[in-house]
Amino acid sequence: MIINQTITIHDLEEKLNHFWNLSGEKIRLINAEYDTAQGSPVFTVAGKYSTRGWTEWTQGFHYGSAILQFDATGEEDMLQYGKKQTKKQMASHVGHFGVHDHGFNNVSTYGNLLRLMLEGKIESNSWEREFYELALKMSGAVQARRWTRLSQGGFIYSFNGPHSLFVDTVRTIRSLMISHYLDHAIWAENDVEINLFERGIDHLVATANYCVFYGEGRDSYDVNGRTAHECIFNVKDGNYRCPNAQQGYSGFTTWTRGLAWAITGFAEELEFFMDADDADFETYMGKAAVTDHLLKAARAVCDFYIENTPTDGIPYWDTGAPNLHKLGQYFERDADPYNEHEPVDSSAAAIAAQGFLRLGKFLEDIDAEGSKKYKQAGLTIMNRLLEEPYLSQDNSHHGLILHSIYHRPNGWDYIPEGSHIPNGESSMWGDYHAREVALYLTKQLKGEQYYSFYGCLEKDQ
Repeated sequence: MIINQTITIHDLEEKLNHFWNLSGEKIRLINAEYDTAQGSPVFTVAGKYSTRGWTEWTQGFHYGSAILQFDATGEEDMLQYGKKQTKKQMASHVGHFGVHDHGFNNVSTYGNLLRLMLEGKIESNSWEREFYELALKMSGAVQARRWTRLSQGGFIYSFNGPHSLFVDTVRTIRSLMISHYLDHAIWAENDVEINLFERGIDHLVATANYCVFYGEGRDSYDVNGRTAHECIFNVKDGNYRCPNAQQGYSGFTTWTRGLAWAITGFAEELEFFMDADDADFETYMGKAAVTDHLLKAARAVCDFYIENTPTDGIPYWDTGAPNLHKLGQYFERDADPYNEHEPVDSSAAAIAAQGFLRLGKFLEDIDAEGSKKYKQAGLTIMNRLLEEPYLSQDNSHHGLILHSIYHRPNGWDYIPEGSHIPNGESSMWGDYHAREVALYLTKQLKGEQYYSFYGCLEKDQ
């Protein structure tokens, strides 16, 4: 990836305005044409959103997108739609014990609505605020029950079962952090209180220790910053067994959307730690020790992305995809979503861009050079995503960001006629995260309150 060292947020202002205009049109088009009775919209097929009966992990992104649209533009119909659907549809996600996706579904809806109330963008009333807070309290506790204990610490296991640590889940830990700072905990058998903050830290550390490779120690054969989508453990004794992949090519290659989840998950937790209570870190030898450990992981995954992505910052779906070699020196030119061999994944770029920007912000007072490097990387990615061939200009296409990939190994992605690989389609998580990072930049352009997942918490909490 070649980082544009001179681009600024202000250089993206016109593109961001156009983005929000298109975004509103897409949300209204989906609401008019998509039948929610078939399930949540997940990814597009020939330009129309379809579902996939696996888990309903994208429903919060569907309704959360309308809430973000209101935040960016003030469109009242978007707020009313987001509020109505959150109340009507999202309760099942609060009490869903079968998934690891609470930080996706519930923070994107209840969390954003509570944040808007605290920011003064929507009217504050006690019953509505308590409704959002109760949902977030319970969501964090339910998420934290999916627990596999290790000899030291543990992790929230994926829907595959107690043996399975997914790199994705690093971005759902925010549900535990919010719940903890709303003064909630898990009460287990015999009234044993389980601290949600400590459980969240344990998961972050486990992800950094096992899902991220550093080219040293246990993984001295490997390279710094590579990630495994899944790590497998022996649930009888808690011992690590091997890396694995579900949506990536293999456990020994890097699925780039998983890499992107790590980039943003670590970065936003590091930001959160700056305002977190020092006393919460006593079990881990203090805030500095935890921060340093996770910062090492955050830098590693960001640097790997930069070193293993084409010049424009848009990655192919897996760094070890079997036909990449047929593209020749693909690192030395922009990504080509219409090539004949391997698809790109724009959703990975949309997710990663936010992490780069947040890590750059975190490093402002620590490492000026590193801060600029990561901020400019995030702006470079956004500059590309906000234009063709990634920004969807077709007013009949449901998607906002084109060339997203869902599950290449399962063959779930639509391949258009005349092509050998999937391209031209969108995903609900890709579109949502493009809106999320666009809102991050838009709020800074407007001089509004800094956008973060913990904006739904009072400062004194």
